[in-house]
Amino acid sequence: MLDGLAHLCIIAAGVLLVYLIASFGWLVFGRYVLNDTPTWVEQSALLCVVYITCLGAAAGVRQGTHLSIEMVREAVPAIPRLVMLHLADVFVVLFGAFMCWQGGLMMLDNLDRPIPMIGLSESWRAAPLVVCGVLMVLFSLANILRRGLSSDHATATDSKEEQ
Repeated sequence: MLDGLAHLCIIAAGVLLVYLIASFGWLVFGRYVLNDTPTWVEQSALLCVVYITCLGAAAGVRQGTHLSIEMVREAVPAIPRLVMLHLADVFVVLFGAFMCWQGGLMMLDNLDRPIPMIGLSESWRAAPLVVCGVLMVLFSLANILRRGLSSDHATATDSKEEQ
């Protein structure tokens, strides 16, 4: 189920990326062919970029493709490697929870402020932080649980194979 949720995040980010490209095509066409620049494109693009980034980051936590430095971790024996994997997931849980909390505060603070040119509430810019934070916590806790339930610690310490 969590893999499906991560896949859904990737699909949504992909659809938004296609929209982003199409809207910038419309921006260029409007500016240089019609001589009438659509003003909503820049604000909708900024909104899309936040969603694309946050959904991609959350899916990266689930799939193990997020930014990480593995050189040191892979050079140590199995037990310290397992501790390092758990520790990294605990930090992601804490970061995701903080991101969700702060994003929620930003959403509440900006309910009455409209985004210029598109009229949506500024809260829509903070909503991806909440969603991404919740997903990061969920995916990281699932990683910890999966590793904890694994009977083969040699397999559990290889982050690439377990994803």
